[in-house]
Amino acid sequence: MPSAEDTSVHQERSVVRPTHQDEIAEAGSELIGGRSGRWTRLGSTALTPVGVIALVALGMFALGMVQKLPCYNWAWFRGAGSQYTHACYSDIPHLYVGRGFSDGLVPYFDRLPGDMQYLEYPVLTGVFMQIASWLTPGGSIQHREQMYWMVNAGMLMICAVIIAVCVARTHRRRPWDGLLVALAPAFALTATINWDLLAVALTAAAMLMWSRGRVLAFGVLIGLATAAKLYPVLLLGPVFVLCWRAGKWREFGLATFGAAASWLVVNLPVMIFAPEGWSKFYGFSEERGIDFGSFWLIITQRTGMTIETPTVNHVSELLMALLCAAVAALTLTAPRRPRFAQLAFLVVAAFILVNKVYSPQYVLWLIPLAALARPRWRDFLIWQACEVMYFLGIWMYLAYTTSGDKHQGLPTEGYQLAIILHLLGTLYLCAVVVRDILMPERDVVRRDGSDDPSGGVLDGAEDAFVLGRAAHPPRHAVTAVEGPRVEWGAAHGPAVD
Repeated sequence: MPSAEDTSVHQERSVVRPTHQDEIAEAGSELIGGRSGRWTRLGSTALTPVGVIALVALGMFALGMVQKLPCYNWAWFRGAGSQYTHACYSDIPHLYVGRGFSDGLVPYFDRLPGDMQYLEYPVLTGVFMQIASWLTPGGSIQHREQMYWMVNAGMLMICAVIIAVCVARTHRRRPWDGLLVALAPAFALTATINWDLLAVALTAAAMLMWSRGRVLAFGVLIGLATAAKLYPVLLLGPVFVLCWRAGKWREFGLATFGAAASWLVVNLPVMIFAPEGWSKFYGFSEERGIDFGSFWLIITQRTGMTIETPTVNHVSELLMALLCAAVAALTLTAPRRPRFAQLAFLVVAAFILVNKVYSPQYVLWLIPLAALARPRWRDFLIWQACEVMYFLGIWMYLAYTTSGDKHQGLPTEGYQLAIILHLLGTLYLCAVVVRDILMPERDVVRRDGSDDPSGGVLDGAEDAFVLGRAAHPPRHAVTAVEGPRVEWGAAHGPAVD
């Protein structure tokens, strides 16, 4: 029987330590005394990697709440400009009144006064908002708005921890990749702008279930996530092409069935008893014109052209279809079957890039996927820097447009530059993910000979259908310039220290 010391050493070697592989992680670790193994060993403290990541996620979320304090104390209630100049805007307190929660109206069933006749969010998000309103204590309307934001922040904090923990557990040997999520600056800044974290948490949990081979649970969670936000349904696309290449049709069918069933369970009661309110989200998404953050906005502002909403919808859908076809072709022709997380990141990024609107909190959709697809600190931080610049840019632009003759903030040209930075940052991360797919020896997750640690039933599976050069895969690939040869898809690759 191995001793406690032997067990500790075995556990330490079985976990990939970024400070021994990533120069940015190693440099950052100097702030806390150096990389693991220099001063401490894994297993020598009560905290596990997942526990550390959960605590860091809580701390960063709390810092994000502190960043909203100027708005919480006064800026939400004293004109529009201040909440933009302090970059602390949130939809949550405004929609507490604007969508009838302060008056006790029931989402989807009760008609709202004003132009927005019904709540324009998917059903599960509406349920989340309603529960928060039930938990909001009474008092003046300003106090209730503050408390409504605080209650939502508490519920969203739980979602944030779930996301970080799920990412940390998805790749069994790479728990520290969850720190990319926990420490992401854009995550902390945008977490309480809206309710997106609910869908992101369900999606992260779904990917964890897929990595464990629990196909039906994955489908159920994807269906629930789609009932909270539309984008998670896109993940069924990568599952389809990966299962096509691996011949796993039963698993794809089971996942699709679970997704459709859970989505219907949530939506069907509202569809039947409040069809007009239920359809508002889908109608609003279709009718919404060109808005903040999209390349469409740059085109209209630079040219002075007016592009009709139906035209934008059709062209965006066509572009999305072409990009999805390109991802499918990449999947079927790549020298090794791409990892699920890589394709999930690419399809959601494609949706964001061609969409007619990019709200700053949409970055939350990509952060967990990016941490799994390309767990490399340099690339992740380059992208995050671009997103933080966009976060500041949109609020400064709104401050400029609401300041009247004072012209305080960022003019139109400056905001267009912020949009371009966001687009370039996302395209850069897409490019390195595509490079990893075409050159799997550059993929840090596969460096030890692993196939797809988050792939579940796909991990190590044989190819059943391939095209082009994928029909003649390389016998081996080097892990790095000086690294050893590895056999792709090996059940147990060499340990990476």
